[in-house]
Amino acid sequence: MKKMLDLITEEVTKAFTACGYDEKYAKVTLSNRPDLCEYQCNGAMAAAKEYKKAPFMIADAVAEQLKDDPMFASAESVKPGFLNFKLDEGYLAGYLREMQADTERFGCDKTDAPKKIMIDYGGPNVAKPLHVGHLRSAIIGESIKRIGRFMGHEMIGDVHLGDWGLQMGLIITELKVRKPDLVYFDESYTGEYPAEPPFTISELEEIYPTASGKSKEDAVYKEAAMQATYELQHGRKGYQALLSHILNVSVTDLKKNYANLNVSFDLWKGESDAQPYIPDMVQKMKDDGYAYISEGALVVDVKEDTDTKEIPPCMILKSDGASLYNTTDLATIVWRMKDYHPDEIIYVVDKRQELYFTQVFRCAKKTHLVDDTTSLKFLGFGTMNGKDGKPFKTREGGVMRLEHLVSEINEEMYKKITDNHTMDEAEARDTAKIVALSAIKYGDLSNQASKDYIFDIERFTSFEGNTGPYILYTIVRMKSILAKYKAAGHEVADAKILPARSESEKALMLELTRFNAAMETAFAETAPHKVCAYIYDLANALNHFYHETKILAEEDEAVQAGYICLLELTKGILEKCIDVLGFSAPERM
Repeated sequence: MKKMLDLITEEVTKAFTACGYDEKYAKVTLSNRPDLCEYQCNGAMAAAKEYKKAPFMIADAVAEQLKDDPMFASAESVKPGFLNFKLDEGYLAGYLREMQADTERFGCDKTDAPKKIMIDYGGPNVAKPLHVGHLRSAIIGESIKRIGRFMGHEMIGDVHLGDWGLQMGLIITELKVRKPDLVYFDESYTGEYPAEPPFTISELEEIYPTASGKSKEDAVYKEAAMQATYELQHGRKGYQALLSHILNVSVTDLKKNYANLNVSFDLWKGESDAQPYIPDMVQKMKDDGYAYISEGALVVDVKEDTDTKEIPPCMILKSDGASLYNTTDLATIVWRMKDYHPDEIIYVVDKRQELYFTQVFRCAKKTHLVDDTTSLKFLGFGTMNGKDGKPFKTREGGVMRLEHLVSEINEEMYKKITDNHTMDEAEARDTAKIVALSAIKYGDLSNQASKDYIFDIERFTSFEGNTGPYILYTIVRMKSILAKYKAAGHEVADAKILPARSESEKALMLELTRFNAAMETAFAETAPHKVCAYIYDLANALNHFYHETKILAEEDEAVQAGYICLLELTKGILEKCIDVLGFSAPERM
């Protein structure tokens, strides 16, 4: 279904060309003066120079051409040469009826050129609990994945676990200190290793920081951890069996915590999955003449003539032959291209890593790890800060675990719901979880991803203003009206959206027509905040209409049924939008 702005532009283009003017001047935009008109075209101002005419003469001719067009209630020329348009109410109602007939997509077409897009987001380390620093990557990445799928692309989400390197050696070393008799440490053992892990998730989460602390104070302990890491990476079976346990226990816990955020991944690959690809990749970089030794390390130059600041070489191996994050990320690109051959890979990461990813992407392109047509995209996000403007911390000043933050906001919402409404505890708890998730996700996503923002629990959990709970309250309000309408014995099977009878109704209808453009733009710009901006405007338009219109008290049954159809369409679009943002609405609040 064509976007409303495109349909209007087509009509205005016909008028420009009929008057002898180039179609390039017929671009229509939303009005920047909604008190005067709904859409505008400033092309006559630009055309005046080429055609050596006063702008108003050009605008007058175009307006005259459009005066009887059924699309417009008015098409006016305003000096010095602006074209102002208002849509015909009947035409607008017809457009919305077409949207409503498409119950799945509401007139938003899928892309004509679907892509296979891998999205790298999450990035947790195994054996460590998720903390608030993992929140933005999970929320933003999940939303982009969902928006992409809605627009018809094949989106593949990969969590990209941190499951390699010294941290594994530290865990193995500490476990050996505590439980030296485990069969995993007996090099002569040839039997099957136990199916049950020798630790719980709670023990594992305590083992790692303990081991990390010891390694900083005890050189012998650190050397033992480095040796354990080396042996793990070179195939020691007992240690690899322990790694499997670590991964299984960690991933089970991570999946549970991500599920609480309504975040899921298609792939649970980690840095360890890239390791088998490193030797051949490094050898090829050497053979092709891209990699060379600099100060003992193996590097690839990635600077370009157009650089305005220095871009250091991308280091592939350290002087001792050890791999780095760069090596792992490049090898990850190798297996992604081999197994999936994506058209694009998007990395949702802290914006402070931009230089690092510039090096990695350039190295991947230069050494032909990806095709020339494969896009590598960095989406850097800003910091989530507390009210003091500094990175969000616990009251004690530590890094807050993500599950504790979610629990805290759940409790805040539970208090608000039980203070204002009569619900049994089970329903109140369930509702609080749903609304709390909207507060967290909308509070994050309504900000441009690259910007830092203040995480303000009090503001985010408010039922008023630009918040998730406000959006949900608007949806629940419509559910309540629709339920009352049906409870009164009414049916809307033959009803249809009618031409607007008031300014607030028309404003709501115009806002609904912008759905497909909002979704297209949000994906094209990888900008979930554009969806948030759209649904906030739509919710405001709905509430304005609601406060000015007696919907259930309307005596004309056809008019009332038209209102109900309009509400159903609004509810459907809001629910579709919050779904791509990664949350849902309760039945009541």
